[in-house]
Amino acid sequence: MTKVAFVGLGVMGYPMAGHLKAKGGHEVTVYNRTAAKAEKWVKQHGGKSAPTPRQAAEGQDFVMACVGNDNDLREVMLGKDGVFAGVGKGAVLVDHTTASAEIARELYKEAQNRGVDFVDAPVSGGQAGAENGVLTVMCGGDDGPFARAEKVMAAYARACNLMGASGSGQLAKMVNQICIAGLVQGLAEGLHFAMKAGLDVEKLIATISKGAAQSWQMENRYKTMVAGKFDFGFAVDWMRKDLGICMSEARRNGAHLPVAALIDQFYSQIQAMGGKRWDTSSLIALLNR
Repeated sequence: MTKVAFVGLGVMGYPMAGHLKAKGGHEVTVYNRTAAKAEKWVKQHGGKSAPTPRQAAEGQDFVMACVGNDNDLREVMLGKDGVFAGVGKGAVLVDHTTASAEIARELYKEAQNRGVDFVDAPVSGGQAGAENGVLTVMCGGDDGPFARAEKVMAAYARACNLMGASGSGQLAKMVNQICIAGLVQGLAEGLHFAMKAGLDVEKLIATISKGAAQSWQMENRYKTMVAGKFDFGFAVDWMRKDLGICMSEARRNGAHLPVAALIDQFYSQIQAMGGKRWDTSSLIALLNR
């Protein structure tokens, strides 16, 4: 058991913090921008809440964060009442936000200056993965701090690997999102074609899912895609944020992402249809209009 703070109780952070308490057996303090949600978490899981990230971080061995974007991360980490203002030397900061590699390196340097450690650790697995404690965690940072943090992250991680130096976790998450974008579009087009062709989709998936076309998206999303149900899962708004990060990094490193850029525009059309909070599998809705 160790002392852990968790900053950010969104659809991912709320269950992740819960696993730290229930499965990890840690002493957990939570902070959320909407205090009522933090109080709800405490009533459900125990532990305690703090009114600011600074107070949440005070006296902790580990501080986990999972917020919206780079700006949110700067605020909770570097603000007047942010994590860095309260955290003590020797602590390990672990950021689960999907953010830029640039801010990961910025926070790593700030941590080094203050005698603390920082690991960028974005996750994959969605809300269901967070709730079931089976997330994949991609990390960037130094070996020692990662080894310490890995034991804590085990409460909600099925796989957790150090990808390289600071920022490498975020870069790995970018690859993850680039791959997902292409897979979902391919699946959407395949299902759309199958329905137009009059195929039995259940028999089709039972057959091709045993071959080279198999994917997590196929196994977990084909039923709801065919049914036109998208009010769950990973929101289009967040996917567009992530793809924006990918394309910004690609402009820096010279990578070419023509398919990702095209699918980002498809998602902008989904947003215009009112699907900002729809699951990313809603790409099929464009084809079925």
